[in-house]
Amino acid sequence: MSPATARPAPRQAGRRRAAGRLARAALLGAAAPAWWPLATAAPPEQAAAARPAGDGSTRELVVATVNNPHMIELQRQSLRFEQAHPGCRLRWITLEEGLLRQRLAQEAAAGGASSFDVVTLGAPETLQWAASGWLSPFEPPADWDADDLLPMIRRVLTHEGRLYAVPFYGESSMLFARADLLARAGLRLPERPTWAQVRAAAARLHDPAHGVCGIGLRGKAGWGDNMALIHTMVHGHGGRFFDERGRPQLDSRPWREAVTLYLELLQRYGPPAPVSNNFNELLALFREGRCALWVDATIAGSALLDPQRSRVADRLSFHQAPYAVTPRGANWLWCWALAVPRTARQPALAQRFALWAGSRDYVAAVAQARGWSQVPTGTRRSTYDTPAFQAAAAYAPAERRALDAIRPDDPGLPQRPRPGAPVGALAQAQAIGIAVGQQISLALAGRIGVDEALQAGQRAAERELARAGAPS
Repeated sequence: MSPATARPAPRQAGRRRAAGRLARAALLGAAAPAWWPLATAAPPEQAAAARPAGDGSTRELVVATVNNPHMIELQRQSLRFEQAHPGCRLRWITLEEGLLRQRLAQEAAAGGASSFDVVTLGAPETLQWAASGWLSPFEPPADWDADDLLPMIRRVLTHEGRLYAVPFYGESSMLFARADLLARAGLRLPERPTWAQVRAAAARLHDPAHGVCGIGLRGKAGWGDNMALIHTMVHGHGGRFFDERGRPQLDSRPWREAVTLYLELLQRYGPPAPVSNNFNELLALFREGRCALWVDATIAGSALLDPQRSRVADRLSFHQAPYAVTPRGANWLWCWALAVPRTARQPALAQRFALWAGSRDYVAAVAQARGWSQVPTGTRRSTYDTPAFQAAAAYAPAERRALDAIRPDDPGLPQRPRPGAPVGALAQAQAIGIAVGQQISLALAGRIGVDEALQAGQRAAERELARAGAPS
């Protein structure tokens, strides 16, 4: 989406046609580190604003973020940044993921002065809003060591050779299992199980009489909610969003098989009221010992291993995400990153904060305060190469294998119109994901059937593509 500045009507029409074509194609200690000086050249008035005021004045940075454990830890650690920058005060706006995404989309579309200096977003939004001109690029200094970033994470935040968001943590998806319950039932799961094996284990381990459900999966409707999991299940069943001609495929056989399995797992072996569960709710259930299996973000590993908050910290096993007929595309790639809108009120200081939060120094600070098992992962090679981290984070090898296995340029099974491009890369992705997710949520609640849900999702996808100007 582009800022609402005056542009010739033909250019707007051209951008709409281009969006349609895209849619068809894809779905710290006291000593400051050397990179703390301004990350990018700034006009004199901005540079002056970014320096400590020295006169007691306060410069406020407004940070929009999500309510997950690593972001909450960032809020705790941010006192270090404030102490290193006299006169700087951070104000946090913490929103549920879907609300944050909606709020940022509205601001990016409207243009004008941003309400935020730093925003938390994912790779799809980064690329979309970098192209539209809403975000400012970063130019990290050499000692920040951008080459230490995992190549895939750096790639998905880079537009036209420039980094537009600093990765805070990255993730794929994996299967978390209660090793003690599996052993008690005489079950073993391989490193990468099939969905059939997961279904059989969920059925055996489901024990509602003792407060344990067989499996937890995201049930809340939304592009980054139930659809985050469902699109990987579809890929693992050999499906796709669009065929070679860019036509939506939501009413195809792989979609029916994947969604039927998803509904069966939750309706038979899931927790009560599954339609209200997302990452945070399922994390709470699992670490309270009320869930035997859970397929979700790899980043949950650190929270599950925290003995102060998790009752099952010493009773876990970690596995790659399940698949049905192919492992290609069976796990997702996601990254929460920090970006700075071009219209931020404190752009230079905001970039300094984002670079600090994405630095090796920040990882070391969390390790010192909370232990190596609690550091943000999925972004830097050096984290995985640290012996203390390897010893503390039992999930780390599985997480690294999951991230390394992702191949966006692998067309999967069958070939997709643009190899590896997920639905999330589209300007229309959120609208399509929300519409399809809502229909599947209705099916999960028993209000409609699988075929009705997918047919409605197919029509919704076709409407969004038509609205974007895609040719029929």
